[in-house]
Amino acid sequence: MNAWPTLQIVDPTGRVIGGHAGEFTADRLTPVIEQLIEAFGSAGQLVRTRLPETLDQPAIPPGLLRYPGKVELDGERIAIADSGHHRVLAGRLTDDGLSARIDRVLGSGEPAFRDGVNGAFNSPQGITFAADRLYVADSGNHAVRTVDLRSGVIGTLAGTGHQLRNTADLETGAMSSPWDVAVADGMLYIAMAGVHQLWSIELDTGIGMRHSGSQREDIVDGEHFDAALAQPMGVLAHRDKLYFVDAESSAVRVADREQDGRVETITGTGLFDFGDIDGIGDAVRMQHQQGMARHRDGRLLVADSYNDALKWVDPSTRRAETWVREFHEPGGVACGERFAYVADTNAHRIAMVEYGSQEIRELRLEL
Repeated sequence: MNAWPTLQIVDPTGRVIGGHAGEFTADRLTPVIEQLIEAFGSAGQLVRTRLPETLDQPAIPPGLLRYPGKVELDGERIAIADSGHHRVLAGRLTDDGLSARIDRVLGSGEPAFRDGVNGAFNSPQGITFAADRLYVADSGNHAVRTVDLRSGVIGTLAGTGHQLRNTADLETGAMSSPWDVAVADGMLYIAMAGVHQLWSIELDTGIGMRHSGSQREDIVDGEHFDAALAQPMGVLAHRDKLYFVDAESSAVRVADREQDGRVETITGTGLFDFGDIDGIGDAVRMQHQQGMARHRDGRLLVADSYNDALKWVDPSTRRAETWVREFHEPGGVACGERFAYVADTNAHRIAMVEYGSQEIRELRLEL
């Protein structure tokens, strides 16, 4: 088995009768399982007794937030993807940066695909500000949503609410697990994790297109459509570049914004090359990074999610070094003036790290 995930189908006699390498959805397996139930049920080889269920309780119980996936800043404005509650919180930081007053709670709290004042999300992830609007990577709905921050109205920019699986779906405008978004010069860039690509949308026209990635899951540099990506889960735009984290190759990479440009790798070497090692270039090892932000000094602050750490990466020298640990699979990070703000996903909180002291605190949220 050299792909993640890999599914093996074993019949009641213990024989492996099929398998699938890569991502899949339950409805694709339904016909196979139904055939097995009918065949082996008729033969009297199925035991239909319900198996006992023992569910592990979370080490840290959810509170106001539940598995927050991302956090975004725009000056004093802050937005939080409260992913487990299927909502987005928007507000402003206090002058000292230690608290945030939440002005809008967006989403119904239940997973759904609905526009309007009473609109709904399904496991929202990446967020970006653009004037009085938010763009949201609504990953569970396979869509990019909009929020008018003045009225609170939720809309849909792209996506159908159904996952992209084939050419016919693509022609209807379907997407597959958009995980993060970034805006620059009238373009919206999307980390399309489900198909291992970066996409872009012209905001004036609504025209969308593939920006980078052949759709093959791998870590291969080259011209945009020849390059191979591996589940990009965080993206940011700066000048003429797109920086992104490729979770399945545990890599930090960069793509030109120009359509005739290239994709290059800053750190990361392979789909199965992961670890927790600081260093330069190919010597660096991280594991399943899911987010990053750019500090004003030009370095990238990376959420090294499976190592429970934040790490600095210098894109010019390819040097990576651990900054702070003691998180719980952080999914996103944003750089403010005094603090870095962290979506500490499995701790159900937004954490703050002061640049000078490296002290970790929890952001107070005032609803």
